[in-house]
Amino acid sequence: MNQTPFLAAERIQYAYPDGDGRLVLANVSLSIAPGAFVALVGPSGVGKSTLLRILGGLLPPGGGELWRNGRADLVHDEPVGIVFQHDNLMPWRTVYENVALPLELQGMNGRATQERVGRMLDLVGLAGEAAAYPAQLSGGMAQRVALARALVHEPSLLLLDEPFGALDALTRERMGQELLRIWQANPVTVFMVTHSISEAVFLADEVLVMGKAAGEPATLTHHFAIDLPRPREFKMQRTAVFQDMVTAVREAIGG
Repeated sequence: MNQTPFLAAERIQYAYPDGDGRLVLANVSLSIAPGAFVALVGPSGVGKSTLLRILGGLLPPGGGELWRNGRADLVHDEPVGIVFQHDNLMPWRTVYENVALPLELQGMNGRATQERVGRMLDLVGLAGEAAAYPAQLSGGMAQRVALARALVHEPSLLLLDEPFGALDALTRERMGQELLRIWQANPVTVFMVTHSISEAVFLADEVLVMGKAAGEPATLTHHFAIDLPRPREFKMQRTAVFQDMVTAVREAIGG
């Protein structure tokens, strides 16, 4: 029996409001199952982040249809968590205060906020850093705070826009494993944009490829089901099966 998609898009298109009216996205259709981890890859500047923002309700599509939990996206009320490449933490607020911000905006306070923020800081391994300020954190720690902030209000959808792109290679690898641990402990539907093919294959259940022909708007060109067992360990990346998947995705991108 087919599972009802959590997030679905059909024939999405988009043109930048301050442009010349030419479409940058067209005929983008996808279906994401509840609790799935989906990664999007493609050349720089092709429109991956634009699609992520449309799926998260930050940009209105210029055409097509969106559904979340079977309802038109314009009428949904489920919270969405977003983590960008830069942590965007407020430097004058402590770690605790940064994580608590989404709850404050919802009108929550008191013990309920303390318990939820404490639980999230424990989940991301920063229980002892609640009183620290962003300037006192490493890049990886700051991104953990950003991830805790994105999850503290219990979103139904987590959007990740190149969340580890500003980190060095070793920290990025560790953060990928940490993200899987956090996701498995706090299940949520994830849509992630990344420029790293190996990262996409290692993390995701499905990898989508975005591309375009010269002079044409971008669209989704390939869908790859990543049939690797979970939980995933870093040593899996040395296997022939993993490398074959990375090669297939790279060839689909054209590089």
